[in-house]
Amino acid sequence: MARDYYGILGVSRDASDDEIKRAYRKLARQFHPDVNPDPEAQEKFKDINAAYEVLSDDRKRQIVDLGGDPLAPGGGGAGPGGPGGAGPFVGFQDIMDAFFGGAAGGSRGPRPRTRPGADAILRLELDLNETAFGVEAPITVDTAVLCTTCSGAGTAAGTHLATCEACGGRGEVQSVQRTFLGQVVSARPCTVCQGYGTTIPHPCPTCAGDGRVRTRRSLTVKIPAGVEDGMRIRLAQQGEVGPGGGTAGDLYVEIHERPHDVYSRKGDDLHCRVTVPMTAAALGTRLTIKTLDSEETVDVKSGTQPGSTLRLRARGVPHLRGTGRGDLYVHLDVRTPTKLDADQERMLRDFAKTRGEEVAELTKQGGFFSRMRDAFNGHA
Repeated sequence: MARDYYGILGVSRDASDDEIKRAYRKLARQFHPDVNPDPEAQEKFKDINAAYEVLSDDRKRQIVDLGGDPLAPGGGGAGPGGPGGAGPFVGFQDIMDAFFGGAAGGSRGPRPRTRPGADAILRLELDLNETAFGVEAPITVDTAVLCTTCSGAGTAAGTHLATCEACGGRGEVQSVQRTFLGQVVSARPCTVCQGYGTTIPHPCPTCAGDGRVRTRRSLTVKIPAGVEDGMRIRLAQQGEVGPGGGTAGDLYVEIHERPHDVYSRKGDDLHCRVTVPMTAAALGTRLTIKTLDSEETVDVKSGTQPGSTLRLRARGVPHLRGTGRGDLYVHLDVRTPTKLDADQERMLRDFAKTRGEEVAELTKQGGFFSRMRDAFNGHA
């Protein structure tokens, strides 16, 4: 769905160029990042710039009036060599060019050298205690930053941009082709200036004309308590600075939780396994459980069966949004002895007799094949 660029600037669809310019300047002063550091204001500033870029260009404004979006992928305005371009007559704009001529609605105009930067993503590994209770973690990012030598202009000290002689500063060149439809006039970005309308005779020696350089920076990110594996934390305008010193994108820190030696996590609940002897499960006992931030004593009732679970309320991970914590579930594995000496075996057999429980003795009763042999021989 096409964006309402008129609504973003707060002007009518028949607004003049001067009205559009005044509305843009008013909103830019209100939402510029240097004046209003609020993240929502910064997003608003990007939308304002995009709206002005479209409505101040006659060709792009014509696309909007026809129901299109010149900034959308494949929506027009992106010719070969530009974002989304894949060849001649790609998108709505190229169809307009083919049928109505490249200059039908006025020149597209040169594209700006200053453009918004891209977002960046960083993987951060944390322990369970850090994701559970939060931490201020130092991170190192490698991104493009503003070139301090030219302040984003891209030109060497004492020099300026020059108007492109090939296109006369229009950023595009026109060509005429004869087709079965007749004579078709089309416009394409100038290959000399790459559509900017200007050239850099003397590029900045530090950034080679890009207006930005790559560097490694150290930051501190505040991890809130209760984050989960795979979640992302957004740091506004800490991503890539755009070409020509454009507004930086955002940095997303993706959380990866390391496996814990004892606990496994499911949402805000924790799970662990504890092995108890068969006798302790039968007679009952007390266990001391070391949680993430304390020690808890829990009672194992007599007659506890294998696979039983004990629940410790509010001993799990704090909730990311809201108050309270998850629970800790202790799963009990009852251990049966694998080797018994003669006295132990005798005591267990006596105990089984007192309970009326039969104990299989294959040495006395014989195995399966011996019982089958007795049946065929008529023995009881």
